[in-house]
Amino acid sequence: MCAQALDVDGVAVSVLAGNGLSEVLWCSEGASARLEELQFTLGQGPGPEVGVCCAPVVVPDLARVPAGRWPALLPEAAALGIGALFCFPLHIGSACLGTLTLQRTAPGPLADTTMTDAWLVANALTALLVKGGPQLDAFAAAEEGAEFYRAVVHQASGMVSVQAGVPVAQALLRLRAHAFRHGRPVTEVAEDVVARRLSFRDDGNGPATAAGEGTEGP
Repeated sequence: MCAQALDVDGVAVSVLAGNGLSEVLWCSEGASARLEELQFTLGQGPGPEVGVCCAPVVVPDLARVPAGRWPALLPEAAALGIGALFCFPLHIGSACLGTLTLQRTAPGPLADTTMTDAWLVANALTALLVKGGPQLDAFAAAEEGAEFYRAVVHQASGMVSVQAGVPVAQALLRLRAHAFRHGRPVTEVAEDVVARRLSFRDDGNGPATAAGEGTEGP
């Protein structure tokens, strides 16, 4: 209903968890869910940009975005059939708590009244995040996949940091690079690290898999 009211095809809400990571609190099935996973894996897209600048990112025509802005994300988003993206910060002053991301198949700007409505939704969500309580719990439980599941990436980043002897921020970059190279979600790679099926000990040959365990994606 929210997507219909805002004249888009999908909606996603994420909260920022620090260290360049985010958690999906709720999203529409299909392209929106896949887009959130891609942004999380690649560290590129409107969501990460909004998290840094705490200002809206409005892209009425994805095909007109310079390739260098989101080099890895753009072809993937196009393959999902996404033609326009609109991302709003959930913020208090200059502190960004999360993002509201709208996606639409057809390119084109949002009407002025729709932009106003989108800001109203973003502000209402911000109030929920700040206040918490039963309303936030009910919102987070609206979908089966709404539970926080990216804590494993935090844990894996810490393990990779120790294994490779690098800062946690660089460890996260290594996780993301490995996931992108093998065409896998970063959460799956993180699960392999935590389960000790994959190690990033720097022996000059790159990440190593445990004997008998495959981690290659498609």
